[in-house]
Amino acid sequence: MASSTSFPAPRSRSRKPVGKVADWFRQVLSKTSKKLSDSAESTSSDVSQPRSKDNPPPLGLSSAVSPNSPSTYVGASSSSGSSGRWSKDYDVCVCHSEEDLVAAQELVSYLEGSAASLRCFLQLRDSTPGGAIVSELCHALSSSHCRVLLITPGFLQDPWCKYQMLQALSEAPGAEGRTIPLMSGLTRAAYPAELRFMYFVDGRGPDGGFHQVKEAVMRYLQTIS
Repeated sequence: MASSTSFPAPRSRSRKPVGKVADWFRQVLSKTSKKLSDSAESTSSDVSQPRSKDNPPPLGLSSAVSPNSPSTYVGASSSSGSSGRWSKDYDVCVCHSEEDLVAAQELVSYLEGSAASLRCFLQLRDSTPGGAIVSELCHALSSSHCRVLLITPGFLQDPWCKYQMLQALSEAPGAEGRTIPLMSGLTRAAYPAELRFMYFVDGRGPDGGFHQVKEAVMRYLQTIS
């Protein structure tokens, strides 16, 4: 008779308290999932929901100046002054003979030192060194509003001065107050025939007629301002 062999019953493994760990793990997952869900909803709302006019987006560096908005030009005021007096380089071009250089310098000093600060062209002072005499003179006449002809005995005897006079007249054939003859040391009978259609300033006054010349220039400048 076969003997029955008895084996010891297997030991049961001790169970760990997994219930508490599982509950804790589920709570962590739940909190994390809720945070991710809230973040996703917030992002979706910002993207899909347009901002109202009452709550415009905050201005950043890139949106502070719109590319379509007109910018303010710093030189606008100087640009607007391109017409009138400032459209030319000089207010007065003084035409004179070489022997009357001192008198021309005194006239220029008076005009430039006045309250109006008139801008004067004096040939020997303001011509470009190395420039052609005729070209410099023509440029000065065309770049000046008014021309003062310092008419003296030396002026009448100088062919170059006569050329300046005719050139000034060709620049302003209708006078219009732009060409101002200043007679000095001459009688009325010696007044050039080419200028008989316009009045002259008599230089026999106490200031040599300088004040009248300045007033004539200022009147013309006011007409173009």
